[in-house]
Amino acid sequence: MSEYLKFAHELADASGKIIRKYFRSKMTVEDKADDSPVTVADRLTETIMREMISKKFPDHDILGEEHGYQPKGSKWKWVLDPIDGTRSFVAGMPIFGTLICLLEQEIPQIGMIDIPILQERWCGLRKKESIFYPNLPDGKPLACKVSNQQKIEQSILYSADPAMFNNIQKPYFDQIAAQAKLVRFGGDCYSYGLLASGHIDLVIEADLKNYDVMALVPVVESAGGLISDWNGNSSFDDKWDGCLVATASPELHKQALGLLKTS
Repeated sequence: MSEYLKFAHELADASGKIIRKYFRSKMTVEDKADDSPVTVADRLTETIMREMISKKFPDHDILGEEHGYQPKGSKWKWVLDPIDGTRSFVAGMPIFGTLICLLEQEIPQIGMIDIPILQERWCGLRKKESIFYPNLPDGKPLACKVSNQQKIEQSILYSADPAMFNNIQKPYFDQIAAQAKLVRFGGDCYSYGLLASGHIDLVIEADLKNYDVMALVPVVESAGGLISDWNGNSSFDDKWDGCLVATASPELHKQALGLLKTS
């Protein structure tokens, strides 16, 4: 696994160089079929990462947000989201990130959240450790540990955007937000890094895709947190409805699920 971990860092380093080149520059922003924005930076970053993977591990599967699924029949699959938080990227907000995950038999083994503008990175190894790398490339790596928050009313809650919830989902989110100590929006994948490092306690989102979540799983779980859909299932396959809740403790997760379960 060490070879794969080293390579994941190389992918993050390469993607960061491209993204920093385009950040806060004038570029065309296109709307995809689902009305989400995409830029040349999104597409080029994923293309470069795909080329690196195909050269290093030509038999590995690749799934990416911008260029789809490239199956090779391997038990290994790389899942890429070149810019998670393209709206933040387009608006000049620096808290978007690149998500990189390596699956073995569809189980996330390595997850990486790279924040290229802030030059921060979280890396999780399944059932081993979650590490935060500040001030890249020279910052001292720090072990991640979630908070011990047990109560929603004392928790800090993050979500990317209140508009991500549909009319059915919104009341479930609102009742938790009304109880939380503090609610903030706009973090995208950065929120999950903050959760892993113990700065916040709870993240609730909806309308997500597989490539949005796979890298988050090892980062959160290996820091001691929990991550699942709103019904407590942790299988984010093609049947997943796109709803996600991540928490710092089993008790907090239980409370959140009790208020979120839609079936």
